[in-house]
Amino acid sequence: MYDYKIVEQVTRKKKKLSGVLKKTMVFFAVVFVLMGITISQAFMLAGFCLAGLYFIYGTFCQRDYEYTLENDTLTIDVIYGNKYRKTAHELDLRELEMIAPHWHQAVAKYKKNGGTEHLKKYDYTSYEEDTPYYTMIIKEDGRKIKLLLDLTQEMLHTIKTKYPRKVFFA
Repeated sequence: MYDYKIVEQVTRKKKKLSGVLKKTMVFFAVVFVLMGITISQAFMLAGFCLAGLYFIYGTFCQRDYEYTLENDTLTIDVIYGNKYRKTAHELDLRELEMIAPHWHQAVAKYKKNGGTEHLKKYDYTSYEEDTPYYTMIIKEDGRKIKLLLDLTQEMLHTIKTKYPRKVFFA
């Protein structure tokens, strides 16, 4: 068969109040440092802790996902703050049970409310309202898991050609 590699980058939408929270942390960090200079040095620790928290929050609140489909392997990497990469899943597609749109009848028994089977869920979507996402049911390390993914048509068609009875389209 043919060797192929498809890479897709998904950027998660920022939460509504994350910008306000970051500005509030900077404001209070500056206030506490100034209070530490003028009133008491004990306030300096709180100011420096808030500044450190600002950088940690800035790194871990922005998440991107990278899906890499290479032959029979789907790898999902999480990228924190555009700097740090962690491989979340390395899935063998031979263990695939199904891929379908989240509203499709094929995945109805895995829905949170009203479904008969409850699986551990991993959400790697962008939360964009105009982007359709798909539910993937697959075995990882001997147990079934549920993944929510923003898959491109190219990636879906590639998997569909290899596993035609396991992929459902919108």
